[in-house]
Amino acid sequence: MSKKPIMADGSLLFVTLIWGMTFVLVQNAIDFLPPFAFNGFRFLMAAVILIIILLLFYRDQIKQFHFTMAVPGIIIGFWLFLGYVTQTIGLLTTTTSKAGFITGLSVVLVPLFSMVLLKQTPGKNAIFGVLIATVGLFLLTMTDISSLNIGDGFVFICAISFALHIIFTGRYSHRYPTLLLTVIQISTVAILSLVSSFLFEDWESTMKLDILLSQEVVTALLVTSIFATAIAFFIQTNFQKYTSATRVALIFAMEPVFAAITGYYWADERLTYSAILGCSLIFAGMIFAELPGKKVPLLQKNDYLESQ
Repeated sequence: MSKKPIMADGSLLFVTLIWGMTFVLVQNAIDFLPPFAFNGFRFLMAAVILIIILLLFYRDQIKQFHFTMAVPGIIIGFWLFLGYVTQTIGLLTTTTSKAGFITGLSVVLVPLFSMVLLKQTPGKNAIFGVLIATVGLFLLTMTDISSLNIGDGFVFICAISFALHIIFTGRYSHRYPTLLLTVIQISTVAILSLVSSFLFEDWESTMKLDILLSQEVVTALLVTSIFATAIAFFIQTNFQKYTSATRVALIFAMEPVFAAITGYYWADERLTYSAILGCSLIFAGMIFAELPGKKVPLLQKNDYLESQ
């Protein structure tokens, strides 16, 4: 096996660790700042950081910019934005546990979309890993079971959106300069989030300095904009070209595991035996998909890319 897929999986797992560790920070921050506004400022700060890096160190990529490159970046950014929007709306009427499980169903949707959009059929190891991880997600997140409502429908749209974000990132990441594509994607989310905040949230109260400069908001914005947005999505865009969409989805399924562990140590949240078993199954599902077999279908994407 080439070292690139191994490095890609390790880098994407690091991204998942960042997202899981910053979950508590985000939850605390949106108690002070509405979700659309928080995401708007978060992605705007990340876009500014990446643009500065682009201007200082990667001017050659700017020369490669053309309209056909903007479209893929906007498409990727749109699906990412839609995922955040529908998850936020869904959480208004559903429980956090159900939202966590339904969002995690993107691990099942990605292989399905891969077969339809990328013409890739996941192998037996990947399919079995997805099934194990899905059971793990249920055990980790579903602390209560109640009837479905409209909020669950919005969160399911969120799962579809995040799955399509993974799919389209994989489709376009090897065609265009990584940093430039990331800047377009992040800027798209920032603009759409700020517009949504202006239309649907109390913009005047959001802009109060005592809220924007509160320790919780400033800390969350700095950490998430730099690490969980600028660095994280740059890494995803750069390394996803070396692995398959299904494997990426399985790696990202570790996010609630890292979030649960972080909550246990930082927020004194208790882990039930069901949650511990769920974490173990998600990890097992990810590892199982990595095991070699007679055929290695998960590497079909790499073979495809190398043949181009």
